[in-house]
Amino acid sequence: MAQLVKIQDYISRYEIDLTRYPTQFVRLKKVQWERIKHQWETGGELNQQWEHVDTTEDVVENEKSRFAFLKKFFPQKKQIIEEPATDEVVADDEFLDEETTLFFEPNIVYNPQTLEELKRMFMDQFFHFQMKWASSTLREKSYVDPKYMRDTLLRTLLQDLPDNYFVFYYPILRVKKAPIELEVIVITPVECVCITVVEEENQAVYVGGSERFWVKKVGKQDKKTLNPFIRLNRMETLVKQLFEQASVDMPIRKVLLSRNGYFDYPGAVHGVQFIDKRKYAGWLQQIKRTVSPMKHMQIRAAQSILAIGQTTSFHRDIWSEQKKDDE
Repeated sequence: MAQLVKIQDYISRYEIDLTRYPTQFVRLKKVQWERIKHQWETGGELNQQWEHVDTTEDVVENEKSRFAFLKKFFPQKKQIIEEPATDEVVADDEFLDEETTLFFEPNIVYNPQTLEELKRMFMDQFFHFQMKWASSTLREKSYVDPKYMRDTLLRTLLQDLPDNYFVFYYPILRVKKAPIELEVIVITPVECVCITVVEEENQAVYVGGSERFWVKKVGKQDKKTLNPFIRLNRMETLVKQLFEQASVDMPIRKVLLSRNGYFDYPGAVHGVQFIDKRKYAGWLQQIKRTVSPMKHMQIRAAQSILAIGQTTSFHRDIWSEQKKDDE
């Protein structure tokens, strides 16, 4: 499961310490999956063993009371992060800070009949947990638009891509004091993929060229639509500038994506992949084949984007008082 580092202008756990949270995420997911898998395989009563996952409100007192349980899996220790001799990330699996983590336990609402069914249930609930990490810290949180909980592209990217991939989903950056919303950025251990999504009517055909407007064909109707290269190139330019300023040496690849439509573009464009309904499944399989572990250059690339990310959040006390007023 890929890691949701930033979504819109929501506060993110990764903003606190990007050197710690990626490995902590992998460790937490692995421990909980192995535990629930073992319980299912040995015929344990899953419904009686697993607690409800609160996907709307993180209660600080509950987090602190559960921390004692987590110490069994993550012995707390102080560690100084240093640049290792190689470019691979030194795992910090054992470190877990009470002040900077959320607890996760899956809620098994029924007894799955197959391991694949159990895995799907686990991943669906871990998706909600990822949304917590990407929209809250122990002291602050952001309002999450419910549309993201139903966003099939976001869910697919997070659930189908490997643990060592970082996802920025329509992040809002502050550039020269002005907010700029980008689109989808996936940072793998070896490259950065900038994705512009072109999805409107089902079965639409986007006829492109070098002009400012393309033609969108839907049935017998032709409509003008803004050339998506404008958004894609702007995103690439900004990311490239951030990488240069942070001395990040990483290739940037551009993708035009349409899961429900088709592209009709004469010729080829250097550095751009056209992924439409015909190529989507194969592209998704191809992009997740990277077997390299997380690297420091990858973390530096993500940090360069996070550094200018806009954040809108509320202190939890204010959030709680507002909820009481609304009731």
